Amino acid sequence: MHIITHRSKDELGKAAAHQGAEAIRAAISRRGHANIIVATGASQFEMLEHLVKADVDFSKVTAFHLDEYVGISSDHPASFRRYLRERFAEKLPDLGEIIYVDGDAGDLEAEVARVGRRIAQLDIDVCFAGIGENGHLAFNDPPADFDTEAPYHVVELDDACRAQQMGEGWFATLDDVPLRAVSMSVRQILKSAAIILSVPDARKAKAVQAATEGPVSPQVPASILQRHDNVTLHLDQDSAALLKPSA
Repeated sequence: MHIITHRSKDELGKAAAHQGAEAIRAAISRRGHANIIVATGASQFEMLEHLVKADVDFSKVTAFHLDEYVGISSDHPASFRRYLRERFAEKLPDLGEIIYVDGDAGDLEAEVARVGRRIAQLDIDVCFAGIGENGHLAFNDPPADFDTEAPYHVVELDDACRAQQMGEGWFATLDDVPLRAVSMSVRQILKSAAIILSVPDARKAKAVQAATEGPVSPQVPASILQRHDNVTLHLDQDSAALLKPSA
């Protein structure tokens, strides 16, 4: 895992977006198209702001949605479909395709299968993601399922994860935060050729330390990234505060 610490969140986001744009351009040059996974949440604000301005032919890009709450509409203020629509898709009118997860689908099992079939057909060039305060990867909360081969699955959200969503301002109270979500699975994320993590803020410092310096464990889901051969973790000074100094 390559760890880079930046002076500010904007510098972090700019660097992560630049790295991702280079990987996307390389994929397009290699085979004429690129497939990416796009994350949401407060950690991705700056990265997405820079990514949508990058010199990339987005008409040749297919983007997959990482996760979504079960039971909220696409117009809900906390909906990750809305988040991606407003911060990504609508800023890229020429975007080839974005494949959303419909968390309030009438037949949730069929929806999970649908998006799973779509991503299973493709090689993913870049996965943009973050790390949760509880160490989660996507909505794979501890103890995470490291074994399922399903590309997407329905998961239970733990109290720490739900508290983070409220703390970031997406919901007014803890009771408003859904108990379940559809998440891309750990194994599907690990199939990405490159994984680019944007993880700012002091509240993430303990999770960053556990994910990078601790053992690989389902209790710290993001620790599994230690076993991937092309991961870059972009931090700011606050999120890197607990890491051991490099030799």
